[in-house]
Amino acid sequence: MPNMKTTHLCINKLYAKHNPSSHPTNMNTLHFLISPFLFSCFLSLVLSFSPPQTHLPQQCLDDQRAPLLQLQRHLYCAPNFTFSSNFDLWDVNTDCCSWEGVTCDAYGHVVGIDLSYKNLSGSFHSIFDLHHLQHLNLAGNNFNTTLFSYGFDKLQNLTHLNLSSSCFHGQIPVEISFLKRLVSLDLSNQDSCYLSNYYKPQQPLKLENPNFKTLIKNLRFLTELYLDSVDISTQSAKWCETTSLILPNLHVLSLSSCGLKGPLCSSLSRLSFLSELILDGNPISYLPPNFLEISPRLVSLSLSGCNLNGHFPTGILLSPKIQSIDISANDQLMGQLPEFPANNALLSLSLYDTNFSGKLPESIGNLKFLKNLELSYCNFFGPIPSSIANLSHLVNLILAGNKLSGSIHSSLFTLPSLKNLYLGANQLVGKIDEFPNASSSSIERLYISYNYLTGPIPKSILQLPRLEVLEIGENSFSSLKLDMFVQLKNLKGLDLSNVSLLIESDNRSLTFPQLESLSLRLYNLTEFPEFIKRQGKLVDLDLSNNHIHGVVPNWLWKSSLSSLDLSFNVIDFPKQLPLSDANFFFPMLRRLCLRSCNISAFPEFLKSQENLEYLELSNNKISGAIPNWVWKKSGSFIFDTSSNNLSGPIPNWLCNMSQLYRFNASYNNFSGSIPNCLDNMSQLDTVDVSYNNLSGPIPNCLGNMSALMWLGLQGNNFSGMIPKFSKATQLRFLKVSENRLEGKLPRSLAECTQLEVLDVGNNKMNDTFPFWLEKLPYLTVLILRENRFYGQIKHFKHKSVFPTLDVLDIASNQFSGELSIDFLQPTRLRSLKIGGNKLEGKLSRSLANCTALEVLDLGNNMVHDTFPFWLEKLPSLKVLILRANRFYGTITEFNTERGFPKLRILDIGSNKFSGDLSVEFLQSLKAMMQITNEDKAKRVYIGDDYYQDSVTIVNRGIEMFYQKVLTILTCLDLSNNSFHGRIPEEIQMLRSLRVMNLSNNGFSSEIPLALQNLKDLESLDLSRNKLSGKIPPQLQV
Repeated sequence: MPNMKTTHLCINKLYAKHNPSSHPTNMNTLHFLISPFLFSCFLSLVLSFSPPQTHLPQQCLDDQRAPLLQLQRHLYCAPNFTFSSNFDLWDVNTDCCSWEGVTCDAYGHVVGIDLSYKNLSGSFHSIFDLHHLQHLNLAGNNFNTTLFSYGFDKLQNLTHLNLSSSCFHGQIPVEISFLKRLVSLDLSNQDSCYLSNYYKPQQPLKLENPNFKTLIKNLRFLTELYLDSVDISTQSAKWCETTSLILPNLHVLSLSSCGLKGPLCSSLSRLSFLSELILDGNPISYLPPNFLEISPRLVSLSLSGCNLNGHFPTGILLSPKIQSIDISANDQLMGQLPEFPANNALLSLSLYDTNFSGKLPESIGNLKFLKNLELSYCNFFGPIPSSIANLSHLVNLILAGNKLSGSIHSSLFTLPSLKNLYLGANQLVGKIDEFPNASSSSIERLYISYNYLTGPIPKSILQLPRLEVLEIGENSFSSLKLDMFVQLKNLKGLDLSNVSLLIESDNRSLTFPQLESLSLRLYNLTEFPEFIKRQGKLVDLDLSNNHIHGVVPNWLWKSSLSSLDLSFNVIDFPKQLPLSDANFFFPMLRRLCLRSCNISAFPEFLKSQENLEYLELSNNKISGAIPNWVWKKSGSFIFDTSSNNLSGPIPNWLCNMSQLYRFNASYNNFSGSIPNCLDNMSQLDTVDVSYNNLSGPIPNCLGNMSALMWLGLQGNNFSGMIPKFSKATQLRFLKVSENRLEGKLPRSLAECTQLEVLDVGNNKMNDTFPFWLEKLPYLTVLILRENRFYGQIKHFKHKSVFPTLDVLDIASNQFSGELSIDFLQPTRLRSLKIGGNKLEGKLSRSLANCTALEVLDLGNNMVHDTFPFWLEKLPSLKVLILRANRFYGTITEFNTERGFPKLRILDIGSNKFSGDLSVEFLQSLKAMMQITNEDKAKRVYIGDDYYQDSVTIVNRGIEMFYQKVLTILTCLDLSNNSFHGRIPEEIQMLRSLRVMNLSNNGFSSEIPLALQNLKDLESLDLSRNKLSGKIPPQLQV
């Protein structure tokens, strides 16, 4: 019997807590408070009377056996959503309580069903006739249906329900909210099963009606809630408070990729039992101030891809209970690793793709239990701590993509548990020493590419017995021979890109490992390496960026080949392949890249490639129309034929390609209109037809495409208004610039909560500034330039409302009034272009807080102010254009020690500046003093993948527009002002100047001879001054 005294004590404590003597309590209120608590107190009492569960054979009750037999008839095995076989897991001649996955109690009632991860499909209605069921697990199957028709409310004894990763979609039925005894609910990751079957996900499970609050309000005994990838966006701002109030017993809360909005609420601290918090892929942005109060109880914290900003509280890394931390993929999240005390409990630490910086502390060796350390693509620098050699449990050491320097200590290769060692894309130098006991190493994957390593490859590496993947390309190792890799019997992947390798012509006797992946890109190959003939298991082959000429040989077409990249070679294909030859088996490719191969027609063999999923033919010389066989493909397909000479209309057949994922036909000569049927294509996530000759209105169907993520229509002749995008909720990139569009921006764009880039520049749009876009959590680039936007840019709420905006380009419109940027997040803003408007008043001093600002262009306005020497504070400012305003006064107040550390383009022409050209001013231009070796410098442009800055420079009276701005371009324009006096000799300090314009001022005296020391100077304009004397010989053309 249960302890009745304990139960009585529970009731008494509850009454005492909610009914103090000084406050008489209404009995209805008391009943409300007692009811859930009574259930908790009596839960053990009820379960103690339940018959014990057993897996031993029982006399199966007929009313339990019948639903199970019906279930077996209605289920079938369906890997890849295709019928494979009947579900014959159970022997009907045996007792049902002995069947695999079936659990019974002592009386023969079925209380548990576990049919997880069996690739099942079909119907499971009969399960709901098993009213004693307590545990139901159907995870990891392929049902591909909704949950509406199932009677979950019949299973009132259910405590554990797991339907994860089984391809369910649509609304979550309200009946699940009636399962008041649920302790664990898992409806997560329905999209993962589609992806594992090479299908694009349907619309995910969602919570609209019922919403999130309705689902959980009766589930007060939940300790585990997994709703990952369920769309909760309709109640996205209230989820945190709702959870904290309704589910006080939660131990595990997993809501990754649910469309939640942040920041996290401080009321999470009420969840006193919370040990696992998983919120990946939600734009939470900020952690609450009291997060350190929550974290001491956490064992696992995962906030990957949450758009987190600011500094991460390092105290969480030192929490005594924490075992797993994943805050990766938050590129604006800053922090440093603390000094770790001895016996820290961490098992896994993942910070990759964040803005963490600093040195890796030697105390990292105190993480004795650490198994996984992922710090790739951050800003860590300095040497790799030698103490890492103490981490005997370490399995994954991932440090790629940082600025780590020094050598690779050979002790890393002797870590006893290490399987994956990724040190690539750093600044590591020197040679790697030999290391002992290579034969006992567990290393399976070694990535050290993209460093500055020299010397020979250690023989020890070539003796690693379990090595499966070796990537050593893009280093300066001494010459390698192909036969060096013969010892690596388990090698499956080899990347030798851009290293010096001797491939002997006579290597037929070489017993080379049978590779599955081989990369020899940037290798200076002039022919196809013949040793590939004997590579019978090759799946992935990359021979791109070489100098291979001629016809692709038949022996290259391995039957196992799935992915082939021959880009940037001048190749051709045989007109006919020996398909009738019994020894020739043409591969069924999934991925083929033929970019920049000088191809003039679609290769004929592509007709037979029925399994092709990715075809890239960009930057070739293909002309005419896209052949009909392309439009007849029925499988999933990514098609890129950009930068060719294709012409004609885009045919309506395109709409029949129901599995088309991405269509890129940009930079061609297509004409006509876009077919108005693309909304039939439920899988299509990318349409890029920019820079063609397309015309007509943008079809409304594009706004109805639920999977659409990228829409590129710029550089055409589209007219009319931009359609509504109310259903394109996944849209991330919308580019419609350089057309003839007019009207207002569609307000439906505010519903595109994934939007990152919005470019409507160079049209005829007529609207006010779109403050209604303020809450888009991912908006990074907003371009409105060269339209007819008007009015003041003033946000009356006086708070930052564009939390992630990096680029704001509103140049060449009709905005007026004083400029305020208080509505922007100052630490995010990288480029601000507001030139060519009617802005006036003083320059906003809050610009000094924009510490990430690289480009500031406010030319051609009516700003009335003195020179903004206070912008010296900006550590990244590269371009400053104040041209054609009403700036005035002298330019003398400079902190020459600080100066402008990165400023390379300064244009203050056509203002009212006066006085001498001070030496202090010239000394402040520190970046212009630095010479860059152009031969060795990489061609780096100001900007990023989504947006590259442009600039207009006046050169000898002619405006020159630079579509992209090289970081080495250096320009100083002081023209059309009232400067006077001598041009100081110190101007020769600006050694990297390419363009200098001092025209239309009052400079006098002789041209300083020091100007001839400016060796990189390409353009010099001193016209219309009061200069006298001779022109220095080296300045004469």
